[in-house]
Amino acid sequence: MTLASFPAIPALPGLNGLTAAISPTGSPAAPSAAARPARRRPLGWASGLAALLLIGCAQVPTPRPPVTPAPGTGEFSPAALQALRPAQFRSTVGSAAQAQARLESERQRLRAAVAAALASPRDTAVLRELAQGLSIAAHYNIEIDSARPALLAALPTLDSQPADVQRPLLSAAYTLYPQDAAPLLRPLLPRLTTPREFAIAAYTLMATRQPADLALIQSQLSAREPDEPRLRALALALATAQGVPQPQRPPLADLLAVRPGYPVVFSFQRPGRQQMGLALVRQADGHFVRRADGGLFNIPQLALSRSGLPGTITLGNTPQGLFTVQGAGRAASNIWIGPTPYLHTKVPVEASVAEFEQRAPGANEPAWTLDRYRALLPASWRQYAPMQEAWLAGQAGRDEMLLHGSTIDPRYYLGSAYFPGTPSAGCVVAMEYWDREGTMVHSDQLALLQAFTARGQDRGYFVLLELDPATAPVSLAEVIQAVLDAEARL
Repeated sequence: MTLASFPAIPALPGLNGLTAAISPTGSPAAPSAAARPARRRPLGWASGLAALLLIGCAQVPTPRPPVTPAPGTGEFSPAALQALRPAQFRSTVGSAAQAQARLESERQRLRAAVAAALASPRDTAVLRELAQGLSIAAHYNIEIDSARPALLAALPTLDSQPADVQRPLLSAAYTLYPQDAAPLLRPLLPRLTTPREFAIAAYTLMATRQPADLALIQSQLSAREPDEPRLRALALALATAQGVPQPQRPPLADLLAVRPGYPVVFSFQRPGRQQMGLALVRQADGHFVRRADGGLFNIPQLALSRSGLPGTITLGNTPQGLFTVQGAGRAASNIWIGPTPYLHTKVPVEASVAEFEQRAPGANEPAWTLDRYRALLPASWRQYAPMQEAWLAGQAGRDEMLLHGSTIDPRYYLGSAYFPGTPSAGCVVAMEYWDREGTMVHSDQLALLQAFTARGQDRGYFVLLELDPATAPVSLAEVIQAVLDAEARL
């Protein structure tokens, strides 16, 4: 089901008696881009620095996210997290009535941006506003067809625009209009000089699976920097598209024993991230967290970005691999993350070697290398290329890919394969629900926080792994035998 096939969203009643708060409050002129519907892929992308105030997972560059207190102290200590209850939280986006008023204001902004871009498809300021408008279309799943001509009109001369304008518009082409954009991207691709923007356009062309397009991408790659992390990831994806056999996944039970002595969140996802994933929590002693009734603790999670772009691209899907967890925090500027604390996950480079090894930094800290990252993995997983995506993402400059909750109404994505999940701008999202006045009534994120910190530790690890493709959400049945095997080795 494509985004364009969604109806316009009317005033929102409760969702089975509940409603997730859905839109930003504040000045109607402020950019609101955020969630991301589904099309042939998930939806979204960022649209400039101002929009980063509100969208996805990324925080504005200044100020940085709140500093996490030292372990065992403050608002985000394990003890404080254990005491939290859903009714304590109010949504950061307001009531359902406020959300509906915001939607109508944003619709008008979107229409104005499209009209201006059709009249002036080469004007940089106009294209910046179009990017903002397309983010609004993505968030509310509205006006998708009406925005198409404006975007397509801007593509032929997009190489004359700065990279920060190219990125959101190329991402929109990938997410919303890949088939329409492909003929325009073929002549444009050689003229895109920056690695990130070139890679986004190449991924869009790659989706056609036409031999001529794959050959064009291959020829362009061969003339560019081979060690650039986004281009390395693109080369691997191109090899897959060309039919090169992929590595066999090592035994899952081995991975479940990663980094003994620390709690670990494991998030299992589908390739393409179009189905809901599943999260488990392992304690520091190697046993997995059980519920009060003795069953294995598990929650749904979605590691899908609005854009659906690969993990080395800014605001793309959360990459596969090993992350360090550096306690909990709360988003200062991102209303879509909401008020529930997040787990602060970091990739290499974003995190120092000392942070990854969970120790105090020394006087002469070693530099990051791929071998140092691999050494953190179980031996059988060190050569498995998909687990190195987090390493490449860190090399590419990605950061702030958090584990957080959501204030976005899941009904925006009704009919998508991942419903009721809500995609983000590159983070991993657990479901939360809010009543019509904005009070929390259920939080999987809170349950995850409490499972992770149940033994008093808030430093540990996060592992994201894609399982086999399927059209169904990841189920406990797919991983439970590996859990039992891992625990049997203790």
